[in-house]
Amino acid sequence: MSRIIAGTAGGQRLTPVPTDATRPTTDRVKEALFSRLESWDVLRDAVVLDLYAGSGALGVEAVSRGATTATLVDQANAAQRALKANASLVSTQRTRVEVSRRSVNAFLSTYSGPDVTLAFLDPPYPLSEEALAETLTNLDPHLAPDAVIVVERSSRSPQPTVPARWHALKERGYGETTLWFYEIPVEEDPSAG
Repeated sequence: MSRIIAGTAGGQRLTPVPTDATRPTTDRVKEALFSRLESWDVLRDAVVLDLYAGSGALGVEAVSRGATTATLVDQANAAQRALKANASLVSTQRTRVEVSRRSVNAFLSTYSGPDVTLAFLDPPYPLSEEALAETLTNLDPHLAPDAVIVVERSSRSPQPTVPARWHALKERGYGETTLWFYEIPVEEDPSAG
């Protein structure tokens, strides 16, 4: 049974998606992922998108550790109950966690919220590299300067094709899973200095 590892809701058990339609991020991978994000200080007051959210474990963990908003996006019917239950574990007067039952690309085509500072993408392993590249391109206009993006894929998958302005930070393998970390570089103001 997966759980929220740390933060205000640390130790709370997450409601799983009741089918094998999703592949949850293991607690080991999640712990390593969030240790890295905390060392980069990107969680405090973050605006989070958890795309292909499954149970919402990544977005919920981010809120437990200091993010102020998270939107959990998954179109699978089986995921909706788990997403709502898990969102309720961390929703407070200070934080807002929303659930969207849409395809990721349909959601991104109409997204009008604040610029995203942290994005998680954990698509189904069978999703093609071309489809993932399209999603990453659709995500790009919604990212804040200095945003961090985490893509989780099978270790057999090639490195994702990302928009040209994205800067690769780190790649880390954990058995069957590989995490790719990217950031949006802050553009220098040529008139400064």
